[in-house]
Amino acid sequence: MTEAARFTFRGQMVRDSFVEFALHRAKRLDLEIELGSCDALSATLAVRGQQDLVDAFEMACSLGPYDCIILDIERSAA
Repeated sequence: MTEAARFTFRGQMVRDSFVEFALHRAKRLDLEIELGSCDALSATLAVRGQQDLVDAFEMACSLGPYDCIILDIERSAA
C-alpha cells in the first residue's frame, strides 16, 4: 500500500547534515521526497512510498544524523 506523509522534525538541527541524511535515507528506501523548510530548529518534508518504508524513514530520521538531536516529530497525511 502506498502512503504519502508530511513530517516536521524539531530539535537541534544542522541543516545541511539533516537534509543530506533525509535524502540518502529516502533513496535507500525507494521513497519519493519533497523538501520543505529547514533551519536550525526544524525540518519539514514529505515522502511517498510503501507504508512500511515510510514508517522506517520516520524511525531513521528520528535518530537522525549524529550531529542533530530530534526532540519531536509531527506526522500528517500529505
